[in-house]
Amino acid sequence: MDKKKFAFDKTNFILLAVGMAVVIIGFLLMTGPSSSSANFEADIFSVRRIKVAPVVCLLGFVFMIYAVLRKPKEENN
Repeated sequence: MDKKKFAFDKTNFILLAVGMAVVIIGFLLMTGPSSSSANFEADIFSVRRIKVAPVVCLLGFVFMIYAVLRKPKEENN
C-alpha cells in the first residue's frame, strides 16, 4: 500500500510540542503580583520576570523553528 508523504513526521510533532511547552513555561515565569496605585510591588522588576522568562520563551520559539525546519528522514522500503 502506498503511504502518503507528509511534511512532518512523529519526531517533528514531538519537538513542536516540547517547544510549545517551553514557551508556556516562560510565560508562566513572567506571571506574578501586579502593582496598583495604592501598592507598589517590587517583584515586577525581579530577575525571573525581566531576564529569565524572556530567555526561556526565546529558546522555546527557537526550538519550535528548528522543529518546523527539520527534514524528516526518508524511509526506504
